[in-house]
Amino acid sequence: MPLRLDYSNMMISPGGIDPKTWTTAGKRFADTMRGFDSLRKSGAVGFVDLPDDRRLLEQVTRFSAAARGSYDDVVILGIGGSALGPIALRTALRPSGWNMLDEKARGGFPRLQVLDNVDPETIAALLDRLQLARTLFIVTSKSGGTAETMAQFLIVHDRIVAAKLDMTKQMVFVTDPKQGALRPLAERLRVPALDIPPSVGGRFSVLSPVGTLPAALIGIDVKSLLAGAGEMARRCENPELGTNPAGVYALLQWLADTQLKKSVAVFMPYSDPLRDFAAWFVQLWAESLGKKRADGSSVGSTPIAALGATDQHAQVQLFMEGPADKTVTFVAVKERRTDVKIPAAFADVRELGYLAGHTLAELIDIEQRATAGALARRERPNMTIHLDRVDAAHVGELMMFLEIATAYAGQLYGIDAFNQPGVELGKQFAYALLGRPGADAAKKEWDSLPRSDPRWSV
Repeated sequence: MPLRLDYSNMMISPGGIDPKTWTTAGKRFADTMRGFDSLRKSGAVGFVDLPDDRRLLEQVTRFSAAARGSYDDVVILGIGGSALGPIALRTALRPSGWNMLDEKARGGFPRLQVLDNVDPETIAALLDRLQLARTLFIVTSKSGGTAETMAQFLIVHDRIVAAKLDMTKQMVFVTDPKQGALRPLAERLRVPALDIPPSVGGRFSVLSPVGTLPAALIGIDVKSLLAGAGEMARRCENPELGTNPAGVYALLQWLADTQLKKSVAVFMPYSDPLRDFAAWFVQLWAESLGKKRADGSSVGSTPIAALGATDQHAQVQLFMEGPADKTVTFVAVKERRTDVKIPAAFADVRELGYLAGHTLAELIDIEQRATAGALARRERPNMTIHLDRVDAAHVGELMMFLEIATAYAGQLYGIDAFNQPGVELGKQFAYALLGRPGADAAKKEWDSLPRSDPRWSV
């Protein structure tokens, strides 16, 4: 069965969205669809079209087939969407502890490592234990100007040169097809390069070679991944709100924020394979929707990652009795890859005996339903995304659902969900401090900032 969104606990009274508000706001969805469709038709936004891009799929399948058996490790050099998407795919669709399994247990596929930061301790430790000749480095940057990724590239490039290895066999670039620093560098080094379409931004790029190339290299069925995403994209072409799941999700979150003052959006899968999916969603939602509007007002709800049942013993106390400023989105999984029966023992011990005959899959499912019900009882709105199982098709479906919902929410807030101007000033200051050419204006602004005052330091 396809993904299902149960939002009954968003419509609770009191504390939730009342039917009259929902009906009135629902009329706004037609404008939301028109705005998003206009962006698609203009060519400015292309992530919805990725599942049907046969040329990109051919790039990925051809390269991954040729690479089969040549590497023990694949290492992504990237940050933000270039890293979070592949990490989410690896965690969801490869067995737990994939990188710890031996080659036979991995089916002959390589391990996937992701360098998503520039902490020297992490990078040095990984590079020192890799066998460079058996390692493929994926350098992912649309612009080729991301300081963190380019620093990683320069370090790895230097090591490959020092080891006298063939650069064309140890590296592949994923970048813009024409623009940016990596495309001409690929030609100069004769390194293969796969495309990120110009109309696809980093946090919406997981279904492009940014995510599908590393996924294919470690044996994930990218065709099924894209097929699931395509099915969701077609469901979300429906202009009727009641049959458009991404539209319903976006409108619920927007209403909760703007009408109910619930400015925190918790994303809480009850599935260890979806643990890193929550981090991917946090970047998608935060960087897309946390914006200033033309009138100077700030908008956007704050996403928080949680994991069930783990965070029932960490964050749920806050969700239940802390400030009533949150919605919670649960993800429930019907079928697990495996299950474990709880043994019957110590029947005379009240705290143990009742567990006999149940399974861990049953326990975690009951925990999710109990938590959702308890939140609703305390007038805390929540909703549940239901998946039959965590496989490539359902993961693709879930990713497209959340991406489209984020784009719709941008329309509802009246902002551009596809830029990130709030990140740029920090980048420019970093460029100035590092001495990058063309950063003179940023250096002048930096020099005008107040200096650190020892009176305010302890």
